[in-house]
Amino acid sequence: MELHKLPKSKANPKSRRVGRGGKKGFSSGRGSKGQKARSGVHQGADFRGGDTPIWKLFPKRRGANKKTPIKHRFFQLRNADSAVFNLERIDRLFSAGDTVSVAVLRERRMIRPIQKKIKILGQGVLTKPINFSGLKLSAQTKEKILQAGGRVEE
Repeated sequence: MELHKLPKSKANPKSRRVGRGGKKGFSSGRGSKGQKARSGVHQGADFRGGDTPIWKLFPKRRGANKKTPIKHRFFQLRNADSAVFNLERIDRLFSAGDTVSVAVLRERRMIRPIQKKIKILGQGVLTKPINFSGLKLSAQTKEKILQAGGRVEE
């Protein structure tokens, strides 16, 4: 009897199915144990490794109580400021007889969609008759528009 001629005790025992995917064997490339090795678990985008969350580092807004959804100043949404135009810019960008309104300014992408308040100031000279509707105008601006032959509609 020779060692290499001995019969096998169990012919090809079934191996244990481990990993499933990833082509990396036992743990499928996830390391061993821990939160990140489990399925269906992830850390939130604001998780800072056990450190204080970023939103807790900022002071609360004035008037924050149980009812307010956003309490911290860091997360409050800023209101879009009103857009301000001077007559010199309007004179450059519009031709004679055109009407300037919120819709036209938005269409020409001169203001962002979020901006609702637009004010025209009187810096510069208006050389052609241009009509204005639905915009806030300073007193000096109204005078210059009427002198140039334009119309103002509230």
